[in-house]
Amino acid sequence: MSEDLAAAASRRIDTDPDPADCADLLAAAFAREPAVSWICGGAHSARSRWFRATLHTHAGLAGARRTALVDTDGRLLAAAVLTPPGGTPSAGARALWAARTLLSSGPRALGRTLRYLDATEGGAPAGAWTLEFIGVRPDLTGRGAGRTLLDHVLTTPGAVHLTTADPANVPLYRHFDFTTLGGTPLGPLTITSMARVPS
Repeated sequence: MSEDLAAAASRRIDTDPDPADCADLLAAAFAREPAVSWICGGAHSARSRWFRATLHTHAGLAGARRTALVDTDGRLLAAAVLTPPGGTPSAGARALWAARTLLSSGPRALGRTLRYLDATEGGAPAGAWTLEFIGVRPDLTGRGAGRTLLDHVLTTPGAVHLTTADPANVPLYRHFDFTTLGGTPLGPLTITSMARVPS
């Protein structure tokens, strides 16, 4: 058995991974992602605190999903975070998230996150899930972990929507049958909105 086949055979999907573990993996995976860099700066600690505050709030959202690809020891290889159609944290949850983000990541991260959310609000097709984040442990990039997890995520019934500020992601998602809905400038970023609608 080849090394890649052996690795694939030792992986499984976890449909309830720990939010903090997902946050740590995503902080590493998004080290060079333009929007997260714009929001958090270049320090891993800042990204980690921001992802922890964000995923802590997301975990309390009714119907929210976290999915991970894990190895035989349960270590995360890739993680994805999805928001259900129409899912929005309550006013109280948003206020707690804002306070956590302000205290842990600072006013710049809070302000820029709010600007990003404002710029992308209302872009999802009606009834679509939103793929908030998907990331792979950096040492596994290009080895099929992300594809395996995204294939699983896309078994979600109905449409799936996402936004990306990384132009390199656009052709990748097109390969998975996402179509571009539009682009929105925000500071140094151009945010592309994409959706995959089952036929």
